[in-house]
Amino acid sequence: MIKRDAGARRRRVSGAAIATRGAGYSVVIRRRGGNTEQVYSTQGGRMRLARSVPRAAPGGDGNVRVSRTRTGRKGKTVTLVSGLPSRDVTAVAKELKRLCGSGGSVKDGVVEIQGDHRERIVGHLAGRYSAKMSGG
Repeated sequence: MIKRDAGARRRRVSGAAIATRGAGYSVVIRRRGGNTEQVYSTQGGRMRLARSVPRAAPGGDGNVRVSRTRTGRKGKTVTLVSGLPSRDVTAVAKELKRLCGSGGSVKDGVVEIQGDHRERIVGHLAGRYSAKMSGG
């Protein structure tokens, strides 16, 4: 927290307060809830914010589920792969896109592959994970 001294000025910019010190440097602070944290100082640069405790892996049954959906995608079929360990998601997504020869993405830990490729994906993932087809 910055205390106001004799040579300090303050102004408010998009949710953050900028305090100019008499010594010639500025400090940007931001308020969250009841806490105040220093974000940037022209004397020292950008401040590293304290990282929160890493989130635990989502509790699941250990199975990788492969499903197909068209909901909310204007009738386009998409294959969803969920239940992968978080450390493997991006590498497996890249591998599956290459295997299926189609595009895809990763959203919230779920791999989305364009098209219906359930059988091919389950066959490929069965060697490493307990992969199951789900849905109709």
